[in-house]
Amino acid sequence: MRIAMISEHASPLAAPGGEDAGGQNTHVAELSAALAALGHDVRVYTRRDTAAHPRTVTMRDGVDVVHVPAGPARALPKDALLPYMPDFGRWLGAQWAADPWTPDVVHAHFWMSGLAALTAAGPRGIPVVQTYHALGTVKRRHQGVADTSPPRRIALEPRIGRTADRVVAQCADEVGELIRLDVPRARIALVPSGVDVARFTPKGPIALRPTARRRILSVGRLVERKGFDDLIRALPLVPGAECVIAGGPPGDALSTDAEAARLLDVAASCGVADRVTLAGQVAAADMPAWYRSADVVAAVPWYEPFGLTPLEAMACGRPVVAAAVGGLMDTVVDGVTGDLVPPRDPRSLGAALRRLLGDDLRRLTYGAAGHERARQRYSWLRTAEQLETVYAAATAAITPEAVAG
Repeated sequence: MRIAMISEHASPLAAPGGEDAGGQNTHVAELSAALAALGHDVRVYTRRDTAAHPRTVTMRDGVDVVHVPAGPARALPKDALLPYMPDFGRWLGAQWAADPWTPDVVHAHFWMSGLAALTAAGPRGIPVVQTYHALGTVKRRHQGVADTSPPRRIALEPRIGRTADRVVAQCADEVGELIRLDVPRARIALVPSGVDVARFTPKGPIALRPTARRRILSVGRLVERKGFDDLIRALPLVPGAECVIAGGPPGDALSTDAEAARLLDVAASCGVADRVTLAGQVAAADMPAWYRSADVVAAVPWYEPFGLTPLEAMACGRPVVAAAVGGLMDTVVDGVTGDLVPPRDPRSLGAALRRLLGDDLRRLTYGAAGHERARQRYSWLRTAEQLETVYAAATAAITPEAVAG
């Protein structure tokens, strides 16, 4: 099949960990590569955010990344991109009308990509598959007035879900959220994200550990909802352990990052500043070594549609302590591959970390079970194969009569 991936703000070429660059970037890159390995022809369309980008970049055999001229050719926060989605969609439609390469199916990633995809694909009878990666209703529920999403997001997301031919939920919790938005259950397919099980493995290089302290590693963008401050507040309950947070801006830019400064202030107020390290952005190629350096990996966001970090840790054979939210409740099996704790509860988190760091056998058992679970259930090949079925169903649903109508 010819598959168009629309990822308006999250380029598969961007380094994860920076502003607005996280799990969606990795998801689109890895999924596109896995689909190409199955013989499909994939083009990823993402917004041009610098004039230096060539129009098209070949990411690998079978995957091209196309930079769409929608809005100014400079980096913008994703929440500022809504006004440019009509231009994004019109550009796609004109491109597909003029180019012999017309997609058999369009897969939109994030709600704004869905708007652009429906604008371009609808008049041409091309089926659209939607993955949200995060829902505005959930974000508003947890962030309240701190939510910077465009006000129209809450109303537009259900319309996208009811118009798309198929909607991909990444976890069981998201299925329930979509049904509450009146997205027809028959159109929803549960397909979890994946992990590169050939790269994230228990054996391999290990990142340097300058001290003999037990290491708690947490990974992600430096945004409040990731719960890093809860992890720091839990550290006084875990004597002798260090907390390393990987992600955010490059190390030399941490000193000017507001969230980094806030986290260091929290560490100082808790009396653990000497046991907290902000590592900054880590190259994707180095992440397996960082996971292997940890005694335990903590993933404690306020909410999480899926969450790649626990899967990557599990694939590397590391035990996980995770917040019982969203997709983390699917991937982490409580008492088998890790421990689930209530979100935003430093006391429960600290108790779980202290117990696990004090039990070598449990950590080994969790690590082995996590590695096997990631390998058997969450490879990108398996995700791609499941999505092949979704694409086929979406394509079959588009009949000549439906297009004419």
